[in-house]
This record gives sequence, structure tokens and C-alpha cells, in this order.
Amino acid sequence: MRRELGPMLRLALPVIAADFGWISMGLVDTLMVGPLGPAAIGAVGTGSILYMAVMMLGFGVLFALDTFVSQNFGAGRMAECHRWLFAGVQLAALLTVGLTALSIALLGALPALGQHPEVLAHLEPYLWHLLWGTPALLAYQVARRYLQAVHVVRPIMYGLVLANLVNVAVNWVLIHGHLGLPAYGVVGAAWATAASRGALAVFLWIVLIHVSRESRSGLRDVPFQWDPARIQALVRLGAPAALQILLEVGVFAAASALAGRIAPAAVAAHQIVLNVVGAIFMVPYGISSAAAVRVGHAIGRGDPRGARHAGWVALWMALCAMSVSATLFATAPGALLWPFTDDPEVLRAGVGLLLIAAVFQLFDGLQTVSTGALRGLGETKLPMIANLIGHWGIGLPIAYVLCFQYGWGAQGLWAGLAVGLILIGGVLTGVWHWRSLGPPSAAA
Repeated sequence: MRRELGPMLRLALPVIAADFGWISMGLVDTLMVGPLGPAAIGAVGTGSILYMAVMMLGFGVLFALDTFVSQNFGAGRMAECHRWLFAGVQLAALLTVGLTALSIALLGALPALGQHPEVLAHLEPYLWHLLWGTPALLAYQVARRYLQAVHVVRPIMYGLVLANLVNVAVNWVLIHGHLGLPAYGVVGAAWATAASRGALAVFLWIVLIHVSRESRSGLRDVPFQWDPARIQALVRLGAPAALQILLEVGVFAAASALAGRIAPAAVAAHQIVLNVVGAIFMVPYGISSAAAVRVGHAIGRGDPRGARHAGWVALWMALCAMSVSATLFATAPGALLWPFTDDPEVLRAGVGLLLIAAVFQLFDGLQTVSTGALRGLGETKLPMIANLIGHWGIGLPIAYVLCFQYGWGAQGLWAGLAVGLILIGGVLTGVWHWRSLGPPSAAA
């Protein structure tokens, strides 16, 4: 297992850095529209969440590339890796059409969601212009999944740095009107986001083409042809992963909606702590991607022992990282909260929520990384079922009862979420242990 630690770290660390770069783009957008007022801030924040909730369905389906490409790469079949890449491109094109249609339907439903009229006036044009970046966003996701699977990860990190620079520059020019251009406000922020995603996609595809030239089988050696069988295989494996992500993201969105019914200070504390926990979550999320790749490589070369070692090394890495975050949450909650607010009531509520978050940190890391390791084996249905039962069947009902019937407020919501995460983390770790003991079975 010691031999696995080095390769896992070399793969995971740039991915984690890239994921931090990804979430920083949303933070930059919010900060740069700040001078436009609360309605613009609310529109950009809400619009980004709604848009990404739809796009995560596409991301989840394309996660199947982790399995197919990594297993074939482990087996030394580069031509097959390229065939799966081409199938991913074709699927991304189909997803672009479907997810754009879904986003347009969401746009039409916005007035019924009860948004404040001032926010809605900014939200509708912001979301509409954000849609222009959808093809680039999905093209980026295909290139990223492929590059990770063939163990090329540093360019992903560099690409996110480039995207952030483009985002800041175009925001500065278009939001407030510089270099002789008119001030487009939140629409300028949407154009900046679309431009940064376009730059990111172009950069990663240039890297991908360069990498393919150095392999035994280049992209030009494999014909680009319509491949419905591979597309169907990607959907069969990726659809449960997409639903699992939707269930996980959705339960926190539901908790946020429930938090809107309680005291303003508690709502503010909920949102602040959610941001802190979400940032920390990028660490196990990156390790999870690395676990999927390393397990897939081992399965591809017919090495079940190596696959098991890779999964357990990733799980131990997550436990170490989340032990640090749990310790910080428990011992220094005020230091994590003060950059966001100096309101005494919000700080008191936030300290209580961080103490609850400290309890489930280890289990959140376990469930995230177990999901990635299982994806490397080609197993995506059981994590979906575990999230459905753990979050929606157990955690959210407990959260509702504790919050409203027992009067625990936001702490009740977080206690219920903690119960769900603890159950899911324990179950999926057990599932990984059981599945990794069996004979290797390549998905590709």
C-alpha cells in the first residue's frame, strides 16, 4: 500500500487544486457584481446554483468516462481509450441539446418560483446568457475526465488558473464597462463565465491532442464515427452517478429551502457554514476522482489486489484530511466564521453548526471516496441507492422533525444531514470492502 501512496498523491493533489480553482470562479463573480447591489448579487448567486444543478446531471453521466478510459489505459489499449473519448464527445453533444432545453424550461418557470421582482429582473437575462457556455462546459468535462483517466492532471490545474484569469479580466471589462465598452452588468458576468469556460475547454483539448500524439495510437489512428453502443454504455453507467450527485446536491438545496423559514441569523449561519463545508469538500472530492482512476487502472491490468490497495489508500487519505477539518471545526470555529461576518448572533449559530459538521466530516470523506473507488470498479448504482435512502429517506425527515417539531432550528437541520451522511459513509465503505474482495470485472 505504501507504493500506491505516491501515485495517488501525484494524481489527487492537482485535481484538488483544480477543484478549488473551479469554485473560486463563482466567488469572483459574486464579488465583482457586488457594487451593482443586493439584487444583482442574489441573481448571480441563485442563477449559478440553478444552472449548475442542471449541468451536474451531464457531469455525472460523463463520469462514466473515468471507468472506461482508465480501465483500458490500465490494460494498455490506447485505441480503445480514444474510441471512448469520441463516444464521450458525441454524448456531450446530445447532452448539450437536452440540458439546454431543460435550462430554457427552468427559465420559463422562474416567475413561479417566488423570486423577488428585482432579483428576477437580473436573474432571467443572466441565466439566458449563461447558456451560451454550455457546449464549452461539457467539452471541458469530456477532456478533463479523459486526461485524469490517462494520468495527465497538472494541465487541468493550469487550465483552471487560465480560466480564472479570463473570468476576472472579462468581468472587469463587461460588468462595469471599461476599454470603451458599455456596462453590461450581470449579463457581462454571464459572458465572462461563458468566455472563461470556452478558454478552459480549448486549452484542455489542445493538451489532449498533444498528449495523444505521444501515445502508440494517436487520435487520427481511430476513425471518428457514430457509436451508439458506446454512448448507451456510458449512459447506463453514468446515469446512476448523475442521479447520485443530484440526490446529494439536492438534499443540501432542500435544507437551504427549509432554512429560509427560520430566523434570519440562523439562515445566514447556515449559508456561511455551507460555504465553509463546501470548500473543504473539494479535498475528498479530488481524492475520489483519483481513486476512480487508480482503481480503474488496476482493474484494466487484471490486478484486483492493486485495485483494493488503491481504494484503501484513497480512503485513508480522506480520513487524514477530514480529521484535520473536523479538528478545526471543533477547536477554532470562530476563526473560520469571522471573515464572513461579525454579527454576534450569526457567529453563535455558526459555531453550533460547525460543531455538528465536525461530527460528520470523517463520514463525508468516506462516502465521497468510496463512491469514486466503486466507480473505478464500474459500480454506480449502489451509491445512488445509498444516497436516496440515507439522505432522502432518513436524513432529511429527521432534519425536518428536529428543526420544526423539536424547535432545534438550523442545528436540527444539520443534525439530520449528519445522520444521513454517517449512514451513507458507513454503508458505502462496507460496500467497497465487499466489492473489492471479488474478482476483477472490467466494465469496458
